[in-house]
Amino acid sequence: MPDAPAYGFDTLQVHAGSRPDPATGARQTPIYQSTAFVFRDSDHAAALFNLQEVGFIYSRLTNPTVAVLQERIAALEGGAGAVCCSSGHAAQIMALFPLMGPGRNLIASTRLYGGTVTQFTQTIRRFGWSATFVDFDDLDALRAAIDDDTRAIFCESIANPGGYITDLDAVAAVADEAGLPLIVDNTSATPYLCRPIDHGATLVVHSTTKYLTGNGTVTGGAIVDSGRFDWSASGKFPSLSEPEPAYHGLKFHETFGALAFTFHGIAIGLRDLGMTMNPQGAHYTLMGIETLSLRMQRHVENAVKVASWLERDPRVAYVTYAGLPSSPYNARVPRICPKGAGALFTFSLKAGYDGCVKLIDSLELFSHVANLGDTRSLIIHSASTTHRQLTEAQQVAAGAAPDVVRLSIGIEDPDDLIADLDQALAKASA
Repeated sequence: MPDAPAYGFDTLQVHAGSRPDPATGARQTPIYQSTAFVFRDSDHAAALFNLQEVGFIYSRLTNPTVAVLQERIAALEGGAGAVCCSSGHAAQIMALFPLMGPGRNLIASTRLYGGTVTQFTQTIRRFGWSATFVDFDDLDALRAAIDDDTRAIFCESIANPGGYITDLDAVAAVADEAGLPLIVDNTSATPYLCRPIDHGATLVVHSTTKYLTGNGTVTGGAIVDSGRFDWSASGKFPSLSEPEPAYHGLKFHETFGALAFTFHGIAIGLRDLGMTMNPQGAHYTLMGIETLSLRMQRHVENAVKVASWLERDPRVAYVTYAGLPSSPYNARVPRICPKGAGALFTFSLKAGYDGCVKLIDSLELFSHVANLGDTRSLIIHSASTTHRQLTEAQQVAAGAAPDVVRLSIGIEDPDDLIADLDQALAKASA
């Protein structure tokens, strides 16, 4: 798509990366359900494997359908390139893979999805990595947590589950001072509501399973590279700055410049970790992205209406939605998420833990599932599900206390959603 940066968001979400199929003229991106791709000749094959030419080899590495999705997400986020993979969790590991090593650590926000907290406190230890958790509203504590072994700073733009909005500009300034990449999970906001790269992020990760696809059909993940970080400046990122033995001593940053991280993600990350997105999944996500702005507008409108109603209800202790004037994070919305505070938030029931369970079991329109970002409205009791592995103190810090439920507001009629919550709250509070 020529001169793509000149186009508006609504145009990019439909056209970026997409061209008519050269063989058939098909306007919609085909599902290239092929394991491998034929080389023109021996020289062509050698050039592809030497990273001297861009093309398609084997679908664990590159696939035409997935390539369109990568280009589209990169364009929407304002990045230099993107790599798609099998899930949001896979995207997080792939983002860290070129940066970390045994004995290295990352600094992570305390306000993260429970699965991410588990991944960072338990799973990454098996690689010899570690994570230190800090309240990112305390910038002095963030600075103090950084040491000589720190290799990344990680947060969410709109945190799951509470809808907390991170001051990305302030956190990015701390990362810049330390010469470290800032990785931002933008799943809950999507690039329609927030573009972290515009606020100083180095890398952006997504669970494309959520709002980008929007229909609850496939899992997927993406890593977007801003192309702005100097991987060779400090000597801390040898995977990108030093000779790579598997490619005859090629230096990714020296060779590929702004696309160094993207090429490494494909040539090393997907090659060796194998966290591949399948082409059919990419196709579903491409179709979902075509209506992203329309859906996000409705998600936000409904969330404002439902959250405002809940805040006035005497059976509710509090609502965490940043789009409410009462939220301590409301002032950040115009700067970080100018088109709205998303559609993910929590509320606390005065009836406590048991009331949360009764509420969920009494709802009719809301679906009780471990997902978010669907066109359908969803609910979950995080303390007993997604954040179950955490201690109660960790649950509270993450915004998932035992008396709290998480809502992901869909695109239905908001009055119907309110009526459903009203009847369920009556049963939960009886």
